[in-house]
Amino acid sequence: MNILQHLFATFLRTRRTTHHFRRLAILDMLRGHDVSKQIPPALSQELIASANTETGALIKRLQSHQDGLSEVEADEIRKRIGPNEIEQEKPLSWWLHLWLCYKNPFNLLLTVLASISFYTGDITASVVIGTMVGLSTLIRFVQESRSNRAAEKLKAMVSNTATVSRRDISETAAEIAEKYFDAQLHAKPSARIELPIKLLVPGDIIILSAGDMIPADLRVLTAKDLFVAQAAMTGESLPVEKFALQRDSAAKNPLDLDNILFMGTNVVSGAASAIVLNTGNRTYFGAIAERVSSTDRSPTAFQAGVNKVSWLLIRFMLVMVPIVLLINGFTKHDWLEAFLFALSIAVGLTPEMLPMIVTSTLAKGAVTLSRKKVIVKRLDAIQNFGAMDVLCTDKTGTLTQDKIFLERHTDIFGTTSDDVLEYAYLNSYYQTGLKNLLDHAVLEHVEVHRNLDVSANFVKVDEIPFDFQRRRMSVVVAERDDHHLLICKGAVEEILACCTHLRTGETEEPLNDSTYERVRAVTQSLNEEGLRVVAVAAKELPPTQAVYGVADESQLTLIGYIAFLDPPKESTATALTALKKHGVTVKILTGDNELVTTKICREVGLEMTGVKLGSDIEAMSDEELALVVEPINVFAKLTPAHKERIVLALRKNGHVVGFMGDGINDAPALRGADIGISVDSAVDIAKEAADIILLEKSLMILEEGVLEGRKTFSNMLKYIKMTASSNFGNVFSVLIASAFLPFLPMLPLQLLVQNLLYDISQIAIPFDHVDTELLEKPQHWNPDEIGRFMLFFGPISSIFDIATFCLMWFAFGASTPAQQTLFQSGWFVEGLISQTLIVHMIRTQKIPFLQSRAAWPLLGMTLCVMAIGIFTPMGPFASYFKMQALPWSYFPYLIALLVAYMALTQAVKGIYARRYGWQ
Repeated sequence: MNILQHLFATFLRTRRTTHHFRRLAILDMLRGHDVSKQIPPALSQELIASANTETGALIKRLQSHQDGLSEVEADEIRKRIGPNEIEQEKPLSWWLHLWLCYKNPFNLLLTVLASISFYTGDITASVVIGTMVGLSTLIRFVQESRSNRAAEKLKAMVSNTATVSRRDISETAAEIAEKYFDAQLHAKPSARIELPIKLLVPGDIIILSAGDMIPADLRVLTAKDLFVAQAAMTGESLPVEKFALQRDSAAKNPLDLDNILFMGTNVVSGAASAIVLNTGNRTYFGAIAERVSSTDRSPTAFQAGVNKVSWLLIRFMLVMVPIVLLINGFTKHDWLEAFLFALSIAVGLTPEMLPMIVTSTLAKGAVTLSRKKVIVKRLDAIQNFGAMDVLCTDKTGTLTQDKIFLERHTDIFGTTSDDVLEYAYLNSYYQTGLKNLLDHAVLEHVEVHRNLDVSANFVKVDEIPFDFQRRRMSVVVAERDDHHLLICKGAVEEILACCTHLRTGETEEPLNDSTYERVRAVTQSLNEEGLRVVAVAAKELPPTQAVYGVADESQLTLIGYIAFLDPPKESTATALTALKKHGVTVKILTGDNELVTTKICREVGLEMTGVKLGSDIEAMSDEELALVVEPINVFAKLTPAHKERIVLALRKNGHVVGFMGDGINDAPALRGADIGISVDSAVDIAKEAADIILLEKSLMILEEGVLEGRKTFSNMLKYIKMTASSNFGNVFSVLIASAFLPFLPMLPLQLLVQNLLYDISQIAIPFDHVDTELLEKPQHWNPDEIGRFMLFFGPISSIFDIATFCLMWFAFGASTPAQQTLFQSGWFVEGLISQTLIVHMIRTQKIPFLQSRAAWPLLGMTLCVMAIGIFTPMGPFASYFKMQALPWSYFPYLIALLVAYMALTQAVKGIYARRYGWQ
């Protein structure tokens, strides 16, 4: 790891605003490795023993009960073993945070310089350097601490929870639950509550359903078609089925256990109850985390760009400082003074404020976005927000209201049918898995519950949960003692594949080619009206089974359809226009059919350039897909793998891709995108995979995030451009002065004071305005442009530095060592003010102060530093800094030089912008 990478890894580690980001980073590192070899044998043996222990004995060993722990029991265990947190996720102590703020190569270089100055008796220089180190460290410490506190408040807003069974939910227990992140009670005493996962303890009984993250190491007690994605642990790309009983008692690898669930994995489909075995660092995941030496991701394009610029400046310093040392040593014959001067030049060239500027700019962006209902989990994502030029999003909830209405319930030929609604209601009512918006829309018809008298006439027997391969789910109810009724609802194609008959009125007839075509015509006409169609089928069975599976979803009778409407949002058309104006192309990636998707796109004014289906994507190679994703902007009937492939293809084509999703099937694409965007109402796995979480699912909020990302990027770029060009000009000036002057152009102490004041003037950059023109298109990182900018604008400051040398030498007679303090005072003032003004010149392509004015914090800081710079040689402390008061006749020359400097810079800006553009 190089120095700059280490530096940025250090301060970015302190800024990550969610514990689970580190968790996912660790999981990333585990892919492709045999993690079982990294686990202590005792933990593996414990998990294997738990898998093979009889359920009653295991519950007793964990001092729990069939219906879970009481709140008092859980609280006692929590006090003894601590919260369910990974050690690496705990916040840093203040003293360690302070040390990390200090420990970077630039501060170490300054400390060496201060030590040398103290050793040589230059106490003043040592104090000034120490002040620079202290300010740089304390500013970072204070800024990061403030941002950390803000992030802690924000994290509570997106806290993930688990459904926990409690034995006695008394009034006191309810108060305890509400104390932790407003935990919500979902039932009366002796039922279930939602608790933050950090509060789980061994012995807790957890209820799991599709979309849940596994919050600790668990042993399955009951399972119904439970499939878990644990690819991060095992490398298996497909979900694995888990059971209540361990089938192979001889299994030696914990990852092969049938009834053990691991923290950090997630439920793909099915339902289960499980008991917590271990929490926090005692989990399988926690043991891995302790053995992983580094969880940092590879540097993003943004980090790599900053590193490249920093190394450019450092290499420049390493070349120029020895030259300055040799020239001054041979011409002045005072090698100690030449050495100190060269070290001072090194300090001036060191971008010591870069980490603080980057951190504070990103942190300010995060706080600003939080006020706009956007929570930033990873600070680097703000810059990616601004760089994003393609946004891939689902249709539901972004283009539409995400409020599903049951528009129609019809028989197989499109006639309104109450029987279909009753079947659909029973299916939605009795399912225990992840209820989607369609289920809620059906259940809003409470009159059906009353008419059927569900509680008295029906008893649930079993259910076959939904999964994304079948795209359907079934429940089995006992309507009377003489038969069971299996009711299946799902996607039309999948339901038809299971049907052999269809119901017309009170009779049933075989499903043949002719009736099949009539059915497809009816469903297609509903689709063309913008309705989402779900088919409903059923069959009667003898009451001989208690457990049903996917194999029972066969030889069904098609009953009819329920059709839903999700109206477009009124703000969608405006938001799409605004995103297009800002250079962001919106592509729709949906699992819905192409007819519904096409109608919605037309209604919101999204100009379609082509439609591709998941089946088309499946047949394409990666090379073919890379060509297709460019012109096409609507993709329908996609699986999770299709979405991820499209996102990765766009990234491979050079786009900065954002993906917005909130479902289980969106998690792969969220992780594959440059910036994953989810919402607070999303399932756990989607929130975990996201970099940004919206408290409101709206494209208008995304537009605001894009603009804030571009403002943040532009303000960081101001400092980098200013530092690069100013440092280049200063060193060029020093080389010329050192070659021709019989004395040093500025003493080491004076250079350090100038550098300190100059750095202070830049602290307000994160609060500056950004020109509207810079917000109109995506901001991409271009390190090569920084070097070109440095070569264009650096020599301009050197021209006026040399003019100042000539002024002091010829006009004021400061041409001998006896008069060097006058010379040095003159260049000190001119150099500081020109350096301070450069940020106002390069912050905009327009005429500064007239066409584009900086924010008041930056203007105020500039004026203060300029005043201090003039006061330093003119005030009572001049002798302390080995300066002298400048004659009043100096200042008209100074004003003329500064005006000429600004005019020339403005002229060069015009030439540069016409030739290379302005970023």
